Amino acid sequence: MEKRRGDRRDGRRIRDIDGFHAIMPHLMPNRCDSEVYIEETLDVTEAVKYIERKNSGSPPYKTTFFHVFATAVAKTVYHRPLLNRFIAGKRFYERKGITLAFVVKRKFSDHSEESMLITEADGDTNLEKMSRKIVGDSESVRKEGGNDINQLLDRLAGLPRFLMRLLMCGFRFLDFHGLMPESICRGDSNYATVLLSNLGSIRCDAAYHHLNNYGTNSIVITIGTIHKETILDRNGKPSLIDAVNIGATVDERIADGFYFARSIRLLEDILSRPWELEEPVSRPVGAFDKEK
Repeated sequence: MEKRRGDRRDGRRIRDIDGFHAIMPHLMPNRCDSEVYIEETLDVTEAVKYIERKNSGSPPYKTTFFHVFATAVAKTVYHRPLLNRFIAGKRFYERKGITLAFVVKRKFSDHSEESMLITEADGDTNLEKMSRKIVGDSESVRKEGGNDINQLLDRLAGLPRFLMRLLMCGFRFLDFHGLMPESICRGDSNYATVLLSNLGSIRCDAAYHHLNNYGTNSIVITIGTIHKETILDRNGKPSLIDAVNIGATVDERIADGFYFARSIRLLEDILSRPWELEEPVSRPVGAFDKEK
């Protein structure tokens, strides 16, 4: 798509914003002041069954719930484009691509180093591609001990405090005007569409994670442990399901509450038919599309 005046390297400026939303960045200039917290319990019974079937035998790598969830999030964002918006320099932008960020620890120990990984997704992304990308990048980090952004941060950490303050002022200026070098943004979770935190992998339930005023990230989702839960089915009878709690923190300025609520419903709908994630995420979502 041709770049227009006012566009950023990482986003296309949105000009047809209604007055109610257009004034929000001026009333609430900081992303952290615009946080909305969403807590949901999702039925993942079909996803658990699907993963068990897929991992039966001797596959080259194990498919995990995180792989399925990350692909489902990518599909949700693809079909709900307002989720891929961000506000920078008090202006609205739509990202040119979908990126998911997550943390990888080299070892499960208190003092083990952490690295941030960024995974790109597009209309052709499916579960297999997402899984291979996550597995490959995670193994690479654990073997090599970090990535480019980690090495940059290690060097910056040794600077005197006054130099660090000057440097951060420069970074914030570049960030405000959309001039941050791609080499820095590429590995920085602050510039991802969605930051995912799989707390269930360390046997912790979902929590709320803050956004940052720096960067463009507008959505953070934490994933808890999968557990059994009794609910009432459509006939009013008790039913035992596999459930997972998620905690989402979103920038309320990019969309309204109705849009966020329907996006959560879409995510749950996708997880109820996980086998469809074997197809590209651009594939229509069926019954949900008919409701539009």
